[in-house]
Amino acid sequence: MQGEVAFVCISEKKGTPKHAVPSGELIAGFGVAGDAHGGDWHRQVSLLDEADIEFMRSKGLHLKPGAFGENLVVRGLPLDSLGIGTQLAIGQAQLEITQVGKECHTRCAIYYKTGDCIMPRAGLFARVIRGGAVAPGNVISVARLVPRDAVVAAVITVSDTASRGEAADTAGPAVQALLSQHLGAFVVEAAVVPDELPVIQKTLRDLASRGLDLILTVGGTGLGPRDVTPEATLGVIQRPVPGIAEAMRAASAQKTPKAWLQRGLAGVLGRTLIVNLPGSRRAASENLEVVLPLLPHAIRLLRGHTAHPETDRERQVASA
Repeated sequence: MQGEVAFVCISEKKGTPKHAVPSGELIAGFGVAGDAHGGDWHRQVSLLDEADIEFMRSKGLHLKPGAFGENLVVRGLPLDSLGIGTQLAIGQAQLEITQVGKECHTRCAIYYKTGDCIMPRAGLFARVIRGGAVAPGNVISVARLVPRDAVVAAVITVSDTASRGEAADTAGPAVQALLSQHLGAFVVEAAVVPDELPVIQKTLRDLASRGLDLILTVGGTGLGPRDVTPEATLGVIQRPVPGIAEAMRAASAQKTPKAWLQRGLAGVLGRTLIVNLPGSRRAASENLEVVLPLLPHAIRLLRGHTAHPETDRERQVASA
């Protein structure tokens, strides 16, 4: 699966429109050299399909490359089929898709003229994982495909000792393996953070802003003075999903009454489901196994697929 780069665009100063340049340099961990929006974050490079721009031009707009704030205009590659975690190769350079679409907090001039803007639904954002030159005419190909409908997840281990390198994180990798084996999920972020409420909250907000389906936290759910994962989660979720945590505690209590001391929560931020798991490898795995059958349906609902399928009896009545 491949296409080509149609335009390379940058803006030297934030708040100014991007403009096309003859060529550019993709810098690992930054973005496009000379672009004011580069930096150590997940939206280092933005991409748009030339066909989407042409659609907006058909509405009577005179749009130059970069009008939507895109760094790379791409032709011939179906960007709308690429999900978070997809890796793209441009010569020696390599990008990884980190976000699909971007919420516009303020309406742009294009929206006021047409009542529409393509960036929130069609824009892709990426980080540069390997640098290299980029220019119009370069082939851009898919090095690793993550389909748009795949389950995309993050696993965040919350542990002071593991974050300092004083203890190995065994629970996080075990949870990642279960997600891959049983859900076919792509774990696009796996991190270890300390038991610090502001750090946990920022991590959750940043990941949810990228439109991930699922974030699992591991650790920090007990009664210890540093166990603040539930408080951090409660501070960011918009809608609680208490049944998930209740189901995990009830199942674990069949094995040990100490399970009733676990304070993990579950809830929704944006369209992302966040679930707290306990910190030991065994407990995290056992708790996740309890709710794994629920997660595909929960994710479908959060994606907006809320129609209730007919039962066999309802189909029989309707056809009678």
